Amino acid sequence: MMSLAPAALVTGAANGIGRAIAVRLAEDGADVIGIDLDATGLDALEADSRQRGLRVGTFVCDLRDPDAVVAAVESAARLLGHLDVVVNNAGIARDSLIEEMTLSAWREVLEVDLQSYFLVAKASVPYLRAAGTRGRIINMSSRAYLGNLGQANYSAAKAGVIGLTKALSLELGRDGITVNAIAPGMIDTNFVRNHPKADAIIERAVRSTPLRRLGTVDDVASVVAFLVSEGAGYVTGEVVHVTGGRY
Repeated sequence: MMSLAPAALVTGAANGIGRAIAVRLAEDGADVIGIDLDATGLDALEADSRQRGLRVGTFVCDLRDPDAVVAAVESAARLLGHLDVVVNNAGIARDSLIEEMTLSAWREVLEVDLQSYFLVAKASVPYLRAAGTRGRIINMSSRAYLGNLGQANYSAAKAGVIGLTKALSLELGRDGITVNAIAPGMIDTNFVRNHPKADAIIERAVRSTPLRRLGTVDDVASVVAFLVSEGAGYVTGEVVHVTGGRY
């Protein structure tokens, strides 16, 4: 997959928002490596992309494993020939009220939704530095950073993503690398649709959203496409809310 085309790494690429981001970047001409723990979802992404003539490769990685993350980033950079863009999108939820939330549920969400972003960014910086002003890191936060009932772990992780983003934007700006976050609201994904209380959750979200609809994965992918473009070269340390006006 070596070429002079933009080269991007997308975590959590097997489904939902991550898959849409990987596809959109490939549609825009990038060579993309998607990583995830879901091998079946990655196989489907790669097969669909190949059928459409898009340059998307994939491999499985447990982002909770620091050594595996380093190996994954190194492999992606080697396969792509260089690395310009990193999209930290991997995420899980383990919801419960604080009195029922286990320490393992707290730790697992923080490991995937925050620590993996640190690990991927850390391993990617040498390659992004070589990319100069093409270097981009985009971190997926969530409207939940403002706080959600029953999501102390998830909300804490997503708030941490914003702090990480702003700190890295200051640290890496001298190298021409931009670092931004996206905070989606309620996005129409299988993750949402498969929730046991999906109908009530969706109805409440739509009612409280000024645009009166759920967001789509393409709504989020379009913002990523802008942030990786040359037109966003002077945008860094920002949090772009894709919430339909719901806060």
